Amino acid sequence: MRNFRKLDVWNDARRLVKEIYSSTSKLPESEKYGLISQINRCVISISGNIAEGSAKDSQKDFIRFLQISLGSAYELESHIILCIDLNFANEKELNLIIDKIQVLQRRISSLIKYNKSKL
Repeated sequence: MRNFRKLDVWNDARRLVKEIYSSTSKLPESEKYGLISQINRCVISISGNIAEGSAKDSQKDFIRFLQISLGSAYELESHIILCIDLNFANEKELNLIIDKIQVLQRRISSLIKYNKSKL
């Protein structure tokens, strides 16, 4: 079993949650059950799957949960791009968030590759 709290990638994902929640609070109220809900679920899923995968005994299971986490990160990026397309928030602010999401995607991908090399 791994201690997810010691994983830098989990801590980065955790910090992203706070930033995303702050940003979604500024989106139109009409999106409360639409994009806001989807975006918040995506960002929670990233850190949640890293933590859940850390509890798995097999390397393959851990990798599978990291892949799910990575998928959520890509879904999150897509939703943020839609917010830009729909002019729901400041484009510069959202582009900074996208940059952070992309860094996290690369870090998760690297962790997946590292763990695959240990199989």
